[in-house]
Amino acid sequence: MIRKCLFPVAGYGTRFLPATKAMPKEILPVVNKPLVQYGVEEAAEAGIHEFGFVTGRGKRAIEDHFDISYELEHQIAGSGKEDLLTSIRDLIDHNSFAFTRQNEMKGLGHA
Repeated sequence: MIRKCLFPVAGYGTRFLPATKAMPKEILPVVNKPLVQYGVEEAAEAGIHEFGFVTGRGKRAIEDHFDISYELEHQIAGSGKEDLLTSIRDLIDHNSFAFTRQNEMKGLGHA
């Protein structure tokens, strides 16, 4: 049985320029959540709970997305907006995420 899922997300995102100059393509929103979250949710529904990401420079937003934001949670506590964080918080609480940075981006064969 497959237990781990690897996301090679170190690319430059040149096909989506200029949108990806300041934001990784994996974090671009599709409806109400980042694109990469859809992939993680689908894998989690299939029973995978360990995720690895091979990132590159400028991809810190991916790590931040799959990490707890105590400051944000504190700010929205009691505001009636807590349910907006439910889907990502459930992913964070029930899965493990590991990140490694690819030193030199040479494509998938080097990821």
